[in-house]
Amino acid sequence: MKKMLFSNWHFMRYFRIAIALFCFYTAYEQSQWYFAAFGVFFLFQAIFNLGCGNNNCNLPSNKDKNE
Repeated sequence: MKKMLFSNWHFMRYFRIAIALFCFYTAYEQSQWYFAAFGVFFLFQAIFNLGCGNNNCNLPSNKDKNE
């Protein structure tokens, strides 16, 4: 779990963090708290590296392909 959280950081993960921070800032600044829900969504995606990229909507697998 620790390896999954702290490895393989790339542009899209940083971009999702930036979107989440922007949504949190907007929610606070304009008192429109539904933006915080979007912020939580993008933060969750960034931390756990979930989401669709390169038309590949699945979780990474650690299984050996020979089995």
